[in-house]
Amino acid sequence: MATKPRSIFEEVDSARKPATAPGGIDRGGRGGARRAIRAWLVVLFALVWIMIIVGGLTRLTDSGLSITEWAPLSGAIPPVSAEAWQAEFDAYRAIPEYELQNAGMSLAEFKRIFWWEWGHRQLGRVIGLVWGAGYLWFALRRQIPAGWHIRLAIPGLLGGVQAAIGWGMVHSGLQEGRVDVASYWLALHLGTAFVILGLIAWYAFALSRKEAALMQARRQGEGKLFSLTTGLMHFAFLQIVLGALVAGIDAGRAFPTWPLMGDGFLPPEPFGITPWFVNFWENAGLVQFLHRMSGYLLLAFGVVVWLRGRRVANRRTAFAVNAALAALLVQIVLGIVTVLYSAQWHVAITHQGVAVLLWVLILRARFLARYPLPQSVRDT
Repeated sequence: MATKPRSIFEEVDSARKPATAPGGIDRGGRGGARRAIRAWLVVLFALVWIMIIVGGLTRLTDSGLSITEWAPLSGAIPPVSAEAWQAEFDAYRAIPEYELQNAGMSLAEFKRIFWWEWGHRQLGRVIGLVWGAGYLWFALRRQIPAGWHIRLAIPGLLGGVQAAIGWGMVHSGLQEGRVDVASYWLALHLGTAFVILGLIAWYAFALSRKEAALMQARRQGEGKLFSLTTGLMHFAFLQIVLGALVAGIDAGRAFPTWPLMGDGFLPPEPFGITPWFVNFWENAGLVQFLHRMSGYLLLAFGVVVWLRGRRVANRRTAFAVNAALAALLVQIVLGIVTVLYSAQWHVAITHQGVAVLLWVLILRARFLARYPLPQSVRDT
């Protein structure tokens, strides 16, 4: 049977071709699985951001040691009877924090710190369920794009590692003579949270466009700017980890002066603890000094990245770099205010929240340096 000749301007009937290729890569339509997976990742991102804030408030209210055991399943149910509450309270009264810091605390006062820690752990369970349910949903429906199975599994696996780190952190605070968790455990815990958050953000950025569009955009990428923003990302991560060391020993309250630390540039006795290397996470003066110096260097490097970002032709990429620098300037000011106000909880938690914003904006600038958005000649 003869077929009708087709005009060279006639569009191919889209109904004859599948909108989605095997493996779930969306080749057409309005976004398909990529859009749904991205929405799921955005929900996860918001939950992890809230988790970081709740974790900060748990630390600032000295609530982190109120639950003295790790019970991933049974711990999801809080005490409901007077006997259960008394058992939890008795367990808390047996640890050094109660004996050395909170002796005489009432059951009502204990309940306030218990709910903070229970809420923190419960939110972690919710995040795990949201990740697991979402991953299984897309996997069973064969909607995960080719090459994305392992990528989407990594945040969930890291979440499990994070739970174990969290318990290691709590366990460090239950040792004889301690009233707080070890600062290096806190740094590891917070650092892992930012890694998880960063991966989720990067994946969400990547899924906002089709694979073909990303491949095409990469040809127009700014290699030098991408390298610089990569360095800025690592530098910001180091500063976040140093901030966790500061928070772990309340070093932010040790020298409420700026720009000097007390009466001098250096804190008194920066290596006063023996052995000397312990000072890098136990000496409040030295830890705060390192955090300050790292902040100044981060700002200087941020300006270098910004100057390079001004030279790119893509206005959206340049704007992303501008936004990252603006957030960095705000964060530096907040850091100074946090020191001057002796790390009052509302200032300190704002400082931590803006750290998340800065982290995401740096990642956004890095992503657009590698995969710039298209723009017209008029916008160049």
